[in-house]
Amino acid sequence: MTDASFEDGREAPLNLGALEEEDLKVLSSLLQDAVFPVTEMSWRAAERRFALLVNRFRWEDRDAAERRGRTYERVQSLLVVDNVLGVSSQGVDRKDKDLILSLLSVTFEPGEDGAGHVLLTLAGDGAVRLSVEALEVSLRDVTRPYQAPSGQAPDHGA
Repeated sequence: MTDASFEDGREAPLNLGALEEEDLKVLSSLLQDAVFPVTEMSWRAAERRFALLVNRFRWEDRDAAERRGRTYERVQSLLVVDNVLGVSSQGVDRKDKDLILSLLSVTFEPGEDGAGHVLLTLAGDGAVRLSVEALEVSLRDVTRPYQAPSGQAPDHGA
């Protein structure tokens, strides 16, 4: 008889939140290399909410997939930033409806009294900057995992 391992546990979709900069670092690591069409960005000014539907690589499953010889997976996830006062971008052509973007990181630039900016850094020198009254970010998987179309894990030439 062997001890149970983490991989033996029931797999569940992610549903995480970040109210502090350290929490956001965890979400950022899970979102690295997520891809999405430019059309999946939405800012609802009246609700003070920015949402992004991404196809994220399941970094949390990479090691288990390698050990068990399974294919790598992606999953559609919803990234929501609340308390958004304004949105600006650079290097993102919102008119190009076929544009596919790749998310490199999500960081927080603190300001006064809990306010600041959430920065979504994109591959190819693009960025989206969200002015926020307070840091409140959530990440929730909204589909079942599916085989990564490339069949490979993203490689950063470590």
